[in-house]
Amino acid sequence: MGNLDHVDLELLAALAGDPRATVVALAEKLGLSRNTVQARMGRLERAGVFLSYERALSSSALGFPIEAFVNVMVRQAELPRITAELQRVPEVVQAHGLSGQVDLLVRVACRDTQHLFDTDARILAIEGVERTETSLAMGEVIGYRVTPLMELARRE
Repeated sequence: MGNLDHVDLELLAALAGDPRATVVALAEKLGLSRNTVQARMGRLERAGVFLSYERALSSSALGFPIEAFVNVMVRQAELPRITAELQRVPEVVQAHGLSGQVDLLVRVACRDTQHLFDTDARILAIEGVERTETSLAMGEVIGYRVTPLMELARRE
């Protein structure tokens, strides 16, 4: 949805500032009616603007303090099946398809380095996975964010 207007961007900015805000609170903050906010939220949701309503949890707090990124190279024709198999690996918390030499970038969370080694071996054992390269995450320096993009969109 590339046609967000000023009100949509203000609504999204308000939600970014307080993700748990109610429709009534958003309406008051933006000076809009509850029905207007509710209608716009529904339109934005149907357009796929909102990625997930799942609350982000700390993998470390769940007992999985080791995070790593696994570059996965695969036989291209088998990518859909490989992706489906990766979804069955509970340590896989995120995966992206990439262009270039690496086909998939897979983020995993593990208890310790042995668990990471075992998880990497399970990924490598998936039929069609040709090679993996694993990098240990030392820490997140910039978390997922869209507020700067919204500010840029509002200026343009």
